[in-house]
Amino acid sequence: MTGLATRLREATREEHERTEQAPFVDALLAGRLPRSAYVRLLGQSYLFYRVLEEAGASWAADRVVGSFVSGALVRGPSLEADLAWLCGPSWHASLTPLPATKRYIDRIREVCFTTRSAFVAHHYTRYLGDLSGGQIIRHKLRGIYDLHDDGLRFYTFHEIAKPKRFKDSYRALLDGTSWDAGEQTTLISEANEAFRLNRAVFDDLAETVGVEG
Repeated sequence: MTGLATRLREATREEHERTEQAPFVDALLAGRLPRSAYVRLLGQSYLFYRVLEEAGASWAADRVVGSFVSGALVRGPSLEADLAWLCGPSWHASLTPLPATKRYIDRIREVCFTTRSAFVAHHYTRYLGDLSGGQIIRHKLRGIYDLHDDGLRFYTFHEIAKPKRFKDSYRALLDGTSWDAGEQTTLISEANEAFRLNRAVFDDLAETVGVEG
C-alpha cells in the first residue's frame, strides 16, 4: 500500500511545479531583479512564517502532531537576521503584507491552530521545500547578489547536518502517524491550497516589481 508521504507528493506535484515556475521566481533566480526584490520576498515570508510558527508552538505538546514541530526548522529568527542585515535595524517599520500575503496569513490562522492535518499540510509545504529547493535557491542567490552567510540565513539550517536524512524521517513520520481517511483528505487538499497561496504571493511580488506573467 502506498504511504501517505508518497501520495501527498504525487497529489501536490502539479501545484508544486506551478509554484516553482512562477514568473517572479524565474526572474529572481535568473538575476533579472534587483536585490530589493529579494528583500521584498524575505519580508513577506517573515509575515507568514511568524504565524505558522505560532501555530507550531501551539501544537508542540500534542501527542499526534507534536513530533512534526522542531526547533531546528524555525525560520523566524533567521529571517529577522537577514532583514536586519539587508535593511538595517528598522526593517520592520515599513513591512506591510501584500494582499496575497494577508490571505495566506488569514488561512493559516483559520485552520492551522485548530486542525492537526491542516497544520501539517502547511508545515510540510514550507519546511520540506526549504530543505529541498531552498538549498538550490541559496546557492544561486549567493552568486547573483554577492551574499554570503548574512542575507541567506533563511535558507541555512545549522542544526540539520544532513537534510536528506531529516526529510526521510519527516516522510516516515507522515506515514507513521495515525491519520483517519478524512484527515488524509484534508492534509492533501490543504497542502495544495498552501501551494496556491504561496504562488499568489509570488504573483503579487511580480506585480510589485514589474515582472510580467
